[in-house]
Amino acid sequence: MTSLAEHATDHSTAHLTPQAWAAADRHLVAKALAEFAHERLLAPRPLGGDRYVVRSDDGRTEYHFAARRRALDHWSVDPASIVALRGADIDAPDALRFVLDLRSTLGLSDAVLPVYLEELSSTLARRAFQASRPQPTAEELVDADFQAVEAAMTEGHPCFVANNGRLGFDAAEYRAYAPEAAEPVRLTWLAVRRDRSRWSSSAGLAEQEFHAAQLDAGTLARFDQRLRALELDPADYRLLPVHPWQWTNRVAVTFAAALAHRDLVELGEGDDEHRAQQSIRTLFNVSDPHRDYVKTALSVLNMGFVRGLSAEYMAVTPAINDWVHELVSGDEVLAARGFSVLRERAAVGYTDRWYTDATVPGSPYRKMLAALWRESPVPTLRPGQRLATMASLLHVDAAGRPFVSALVARSGLAPAQWLRRYLEAYLVPVLHCYYAHDLVFMPHGENLVLVLEDGVPVRVVMKDIGEEVVLMHPDTPLPAEVERIRADVPEELRLLSVQTDVFDCFLRFLSALLDEDGVLGEHEFWATVAACVRDHQAEVPELAGAFARGDLFAPTFALSCLNRLQLRDNRQMVDLADPAGGLQFAGELVNPLAAHR
Repeated sequence: MTSLAEHATDHSTAHLTPQAWAAADRHLVAKALAEFAHERLLAPRPLGGDRYVVRSDDGRTEYHFAARRRALDHWSVDPASIVALRGADIDAPDALRFVLDLRSTLGLSDAVLPVYLEELSSTLARRAFQASRPQPTAEELVDADFQAVEAAMTEGHPCFVANNGRLGFDAAEYRAYAPEAAEPVRLTWLAVRRDRSRWSSSAGLAEQEFHAAQLDAGTLARFDQRLRALELDPADYRLLPVHPWQWTNRVAVTFAAALAHRDLVELGEGDDEHRAQQSIRTLFNVSDPHRDYVKTALSVLNMGFVRGLSAEYMAVTPAINDWVHELVSGDEVLAARGFSVLRERAAVGYTDRWYTDATVPGSPYRKMLAALWRESPVPTLRPGQRLATMASLLHVDAAGRPFVSALVARSGLAPAQWLRRYLEAYLVPVLHCYYAHDLVFMPHGENLVLVLEDGVPVRVVMKDIGEEVVLMHPDTPLPAEVERIRADVPEELRLLSVQTDVFDCFLRFLSALLDEDGVLGEHEFWATVAACVRDHQAEVPELAGAFARGDLFAPTFALSCLNRLQLRDNRQMVDLADPAGGLQFAGELVNPLAAHR
């Protein structure tokens, strides 16, 4: 019989070697110095040339490093240059010790600090894990398929330092469910009583017909037989997919009473294999890529939120997606650039009779059993087109080669031409949605999919609509079930949806990568962005008043700080019902477009 000690040596932590950890530490401390300095949590003191120093809270430790400061106060920190001076000792950088040395400066409370350290530890472990495996080169990724690119990503959100927490996964579960592990995942399916659940879908999409398209006939027959074997009527139940981690760790325990009373019935695994996406709780169907993504509740803490899904919140998600899809597809400017959204077409949620009585709306106990289906972009592809998460544009391979540089090389275009093509596909639609419709998304890298032809982005597809779209116009007519997306955002904060989410949280990093790799200098980069904005404004002169009110060429704009949100509360960074209410600011950034008015 296998002992517990023998079982523990299953190599689930084999990637945690001194060498891999030291490299991960150096990378993460460089990022922490850069982003905390960018958010003005740290004020590095210049030592001359490109050298800087940051002192610990108690003044006993100094972090010396080399950095180049760029547009938007971006700090390009050289990881190899970092040393920690502790009295007469010279140490290599240690990310956990770095945070402990600066806990007061960073404003970390006693409650947040240990959880934040755990998130950092998980982020470091992820990097060590990927370093232990063969990694495709940037050139190889240009020809890789959609999911190979997804699994190859080595970085989470570019702004957040602790961006790969996944707190809740054990060592073996990490290797089974993390996107970089690229392991097949089969969903666990439940039957949930109709009178304890709710199904909602896009107009004209019937529940039974939808499942017949998403599941094989044999799978549906097996589920039906399971219910009949328990002397239950399948007509009394509907199907709900559950992440296998959620089933084992939460549902089977938390909802044991519901299982005993047959409010819930385990039907077993589905037959399709899926792959976890960068957002962790969203799964792509690799058995049949034309079928929808499935987004599931996953009670794991990751980057500022426990990633549950609320049955109440999901109920109107398809209606919201229908409304946004109709608006986007009916706009000539957006259609000319091929911009589209992946509709979340169906949702299902379970309402437990015990926990509902015990909790208030928003409780984590009401976010454990819900799922939605999102369209796949695969059916929209034309011959010769490939898909890649837009986050890949910030990816750097193990040899230090940016993926974006490989795309530019493949395209055969001049770098500024390539950039302009990308901006036409990405930036112009985001701007037009804002200025023409007062509609904003969360347009960071993981929320968009690039459609590529010969290395050139020809169009982009927006996803994650239901939770993150916001309408800022008070008078735009909305169906009652879509009213949730309307938000009263102060006028002075509205343009930050572009200035922060696009300029500061994505283009800032892209510009630095292209400059550092010698592909495109940052002055020409921002001149190209400015030219794209000017040309778009000339294309739609009827929006001149809106462009004047929201001046993209203003000398400065407010610095909205994402790490400050996580450092303040890493369990719920913001209230989705009031996205502007909890923002943290730290002065102004010089707008790189201002010089190109």
